[in-house]
Amino acid sequence: MKYQHGLMASVALAVLMLAPAAQAHVISAQGAGFGAGFAHPFTGLDHLFAMVAVGLWAAQLGGRARWIVPLAFMSAMAVGAGLALAGIKLPAVEMGIASSVLVLGLLIALAVRLPTAVGAFLVSAFAVFHGHAHGTELPQAASEALYSVGFLAASGTLQATGLTSGALCRRGLSPRWLQLTGGAIAVAGGAMWAWV
Repeated sequence: MKYQHGLMASVALAVLMLAPAAQAHVISAQGAGFGAGFAHPFTGLDHLFAMVAVGLWAAQLGGRARWIVPLAFMSAMAVGAGLALAGIKLPAVEMGIASSVLVLGLLIALAVRLPTAVGAFLVSAFAVFHGHAHGTELPQAASEALYSVGFLAASGTLQATGLTSGALCRRGLSPRWLQLTGGAIAVAGGAMWAWV
């Protein structure tokens, strides 16, 4: 148990130190396609933490929320990307993304249980900002379709990682570990929010 607390403290410290690097929203236009789209969510801590947090919270909610919440996020993210590709601007995108990390982390840390429809709506609101950021960052030379499929596939992979990890915590390890992870994500989100 002491090892787990020490590990979580180390992760939280590393997150705080790396928070400024979370704004990794620049992509080269050369050779961009599925690979660039797939790689992009892994290059910014804000996207990475948010995607994993969606999966963790869905696992914590359990039941139908395990698939409804992540699918709602993915669908709304595609809408946000479409808005960006259509040239429709959204205000405070970076603030929305940082807020998503903070709020999702708090939901996990506090083990907040919302009705599935409310949870799906909440994550969808945040997902529009994530999708818009991805769509805005689309290199001009990229295939819009391939890039979009790539970032959706990567986002789904990260959410599945969170969902699997959350399920393992609920069944075998400890629900408390899941809450501690949420707390670390919330700390990261707070640091990102302050940085924006």
